[in-house]
Amino acid sequence: MRRRPAIGPDVAIHRRARARQAVGKAAALVMLLGAAGATSLAQAPPPSPATTRSAPLRLEPEMNERLYESVRLGLEYLAAQQNADGSFGPDTRFSKNVGITGLCALAFMSDGHVPGRGRYARNVEKALEFVLSQCTETGLIVGGESHGPMYGHGFATLFLGEIYGMGGGEDDSRLREALVKAVRLIVQCQNPEGGWRYNPLPEDADVSVTICQIMALRSARNAGIKVPKETIDKAVEYVRRCQNPDGGFRYMSVQGASAWPRSAAGLASLNYAGIYQDEALEKGLQYLHDNAPPGRTRQQAHYFYGIYYTAQAMYLAGGDHWQRWWPEARDEIISRQDRGNGSWSDPHAGGPYATAMALIVLQMPNRYLPIFQK
Repeated sequence: MRRRPAIGPDVAIHRRARARQAVGKAAALVMLLGAAGATSLAQAPPPSPATTRSAPLRLEPEMNERLYESVRLGLEYLAAQQNADGSFGPDTRFSKNVGITGLCALAFMSDGHVPGRGRYARNVEKALEFVLSQCTETGLIVGGESHGPMYGHGFATLFLGEIYGMGGGEDDSRLREALVKAVRLIVQCQNPEGGWRYNPLPEDADVSVTICQIMALRSARNAGIKVPKETIDKAVEYVRRCQNPDGGFRYMSVQGASAWPRSAAGLASLNYAGIYQDEALEKGLQYLHDNAPPGRTRQQAHYFYGIYYTAQAMYLAGGDHWQRWWPEARDEIISRQDRGNGSWSDPHAGGPYATAMALIVLQMPNRYLPIFQK
């Protein structure tokens, strides 16, 4: 029997969620028009078919009993991995990581669990409290990083934007203040090329860190937080400079080879900046179909990072791209799960990270997270 989701797709979490969804749609349209050069919503012409996102083709079934059981086991595993302070994982270099904590919370939210509602509501609340406790006066969200803090800051800000857009926690003003400061820091540390790098300094940049910040900015803007148009425009310019003639993306704007994880990140960057139909997207999508079809990337490094962004690129492209990619990718992800404890594993970042990434991808067809809604 099909399990009942915690929240139906047509049920608002509460009145603020409905209001923010309307604000989010208007903000997304402003971003789209801004990317095309319009100065205001009133002055801009209606978007043409060439500038709008195609609706994803709903497959039958996009989700099945095997997927529901896989998700159930994965969520149980994540809940068991949460620490008393709200972070996730055993006492390792990633146990206090704000980015991984945000991703784990998004995995629960992808199943409809939010503060005050759902079996895992308390897990999300604890994760929110942990992330808020790691917010600094400068706006930087930092904790448990073994590398530069902007990766964690980007994922943590994305989490704050999504939970604020879905209704927030009990102390909504504290959440908003943290989100506004986090967005301000991202804007301030964008480098002259238009990208971001490991540290909150406007120096060099790479596609991998840049996509984290673009998604965070898009989520915040969907929730009604102001994001400067020029920040998005510069980010688009930077990402475009990172694309190779083969359609893939290199790590930085200087010369380099294409690779599927960062190519997926580059495509997602353009999508979340408001570009949905473009020659760069078509070339990039074909690169992914040719070089990263389900099965070929299974044993490659950065699998969960790559599949996380590839799923978004294919989902946002919709149509034949999603139809061709999703069924095999879904089954491949499920086949990688440890059915004994419900986890997915990553040799570098650990089980909570890999499990959160897998669960977010598997639950994308739920269309619960605002950033994945059309």
